[in-house]
Amino acid sequence: SHVHCALGFQNDVLMMQEAKPSCYQQWYLPAGRMEENESIVEGMRREVREESGLDCEPITLLLVQENGPQWIRFTFLAQVSGGSMKTTAEADEESLQAMWWDRVSSLPLRARDILPLIEAGLRYKEMTCFPPTLPVDTPSHVLCQRLIVTFTDTNRDLWLLLGTGKDLHLPVTVSGVGPSERSCYLAFAVRRLMKECMPLSQVSVKTQGIFGLQHHGKDPGKTDGICFNTLISVEYKLEAVAVVHTEAPPALESEKFRWYKVDDPGLKAKVEQRLVSRSVIPFHSLF
Repeated sequence: SHVHCALGFQNDVLMMQEAKPSCYQQWYLPAGRMEENESIVEGMRREVREESGLDCEPITLLLVQENGPQWIRFTFLAQVSGGSMKTTAEADEESLQAMWWDRVSSLPLRARDILPLIEAGLRYKEMTCFPPTLPVDTPSHVLCQRLIVTFTDTNRDLWLLLGTGKDLHLPVTVSGVGPSERSCYLAFAVRRLMKECMPLSQVSVKTQGIFGLQHHGKDPGKTDGICFNTLISVEYKLEAVAVVHTEAPPALESEKFRWYKVDDPGLKAKVEQRLVSRSVIPFHSLF
């Protein structure tokens, strides 16, 4: 896993100057890979401290990006809680120095992929588009997703897809199951489960974003997996509307799943608010 930190002060952004030979003296957000026995937030704090000299506290997870088995990248918005800005006199293998960037002054960047991350942080500071959300310290032994799959019929009734078994539950899909590289993608795991339970020729499946996630980080190989709570919407394709009954959820092709109509007005309002306003952590996949 890979962590980025978009650390803002008013409209300025914390940047660090690279010490690595491949990008020497270029500038980038504080970032790096997590270490063993480290939570996502612990990794973020450590990278900021090592590369900038500052201590920080996360405000919220801003977005999640994945590149299959290569990495999952977590970008945080954070605020300074202590420390002092790293100077050239303190340069080491982690970085040469750090500074606040006004985004106007010319600065040689290591890569421009951080610019959308910075913009996401500034937008969030201007308008909170989803509740502040941080990883919950809960163990998971695999990389998986707990799916909140929604369907709204023509009567505006809201339906949730549930897994059957001993008890009804939100369906869970695991990444990294299977020999192909694409099986490691979070996006592929969603598609695999949806393909199992309904005809994808008739419906469009869209990942809206992430409600939250659980990660412990301790005991490598046993409890250091990640579980995402992922919001999914299902809609009929236009070409299917003429041949199916759109007042009902899509027919299911597996007895392992069933649709549940949400009658509780409070729960329905909460889910609909998240759907309509996209009030979830954005998720981007290169799959």
